[in-house]
Amino acid sequence: MFRLGIIINPLAGLGGSVALKGSDGVAAEAIARGATPQASQRMATALNKLLPLQAQLKIYCAGGEMGETLLQQLGFAYQVVSQPSANDAQANAIQTGTTQAEDTQAAAQAMAAVGVDLILFAGGDGTARDLFSAVGDKQPVLGVPAGVKIHSGVYAITPDAAGEVAAQMIRGELVSVTDAEVRDIDEQAFRAGQVRARYFGEMTVPESLRYMQAVKQGGRESQELVLADIAAEVIEQMEPEWQYIIGSGSTVAAVMAELGLDNTLLGVDLIQAGQLIGQDFTAAQLLEACRDKPTKLLVTLIGGQGHLFGRGNQQLSPPLLRLLGRDNIQVIATKTKLEALQGRPMLADTGDSQLDSELSGYYRIITGYRDAVLYPLANS
Repeated sequence: MFRLGIIINPLAGLGGSVALKGSDGVAAEAIARGATPQASQRMATALNKLLPLQAQLKIYCAGGEMGETLLQQLGFAYQVVSQPSANDAQANAIQTGTTQAEDTQAAAQAMAAVGVDLILFAGGDGTARDLFSAVGDKQPVLGVPAGVKIHSGVYAITPDAAGEVAAQMIRGELVSVTDAEVRDIDEQAFRAGQVRARYFGEMTVPESLRYMQAVKQGGRESQELVLADIAAEVIEQMEPEWQYIIGSGSTVAAVMAELGLDNTLLGVDLIQAGQLIGQDFTAAQLLEACRDKPTKLLVTLIGGQGHLFGRGNQQLSPPLLRLLGRDNIQVIATKTKLEALQGRPMLADTGDSQLDSELSGYYRIITGYRDAVLYPLANS
């Protein structure tokens, strides 16, 4: 089941049609000039793409005009996880032209807390800033463009395009992910004819599948080159103060080869700062070595079967996986290996059904240098 978060900034874009060049701080004036809210309708365009996929969806939303009202109108089942605070009701906020960034931030935090796979939001650059301040770069998001100004790279080119990318994810297609900039301009300066765009950070966004790294003519990956690209990306991201558990398998072995370290192909090793700490750990030894030190896990799935845990890596015990936490699990794989699953999810069979459930959901999988996809893991 795909977990989707929905957030609408109902005041986004109000200033555009009445020549206010934005909506920040002037929504009330825009409404007085006769502006009509458009954000909900633009989100509706995106959501119409998802109507045939309702059986595969669990939707979490903000209350009132921030999501709930539209979802009810379209006939989606949903769960409200936050309520807007502005004037006790967001519908009233639209009428008065007042809203609070805290409403968007609270909604995003609530959705991240329940583990949504994607937050689909409608707004402008200010809305993107609010989401970034709330969830940073860990939570995949996708913007439905509804603002006057769209300088941020987290938005799809159209509402229809946003809906199509979300639909691809829900259908289980390979969808690449990338880091996109969050930018906003000084609206007061903009109204005076000056464009001052400011960079605030980057967020994780999905995009349609692209074979960008080490692909031969005909669309086939060069295995050796792709593994080298994956290894380069992993090593570049490694932090010297962290330990790294190196799981079994030839894909992970490519990272050790790139580091020039001896590798236990069918075992589990431990490294830090490019140095080998120990090899072929048992489950008990590994748990003890990681108990009081910040540690991340590098792991790949079994080709054909799709098992990420519970096949050939039982050293990665339930206590260890709970100690690490899902955020410290990094999955690597070639796109060829993922496509061989033919849309079937990765699997967890740790022997602890509750943990298998906790580990389920979408993972950002490194598939090359500066290339990654989102792919689901389900209980076996």
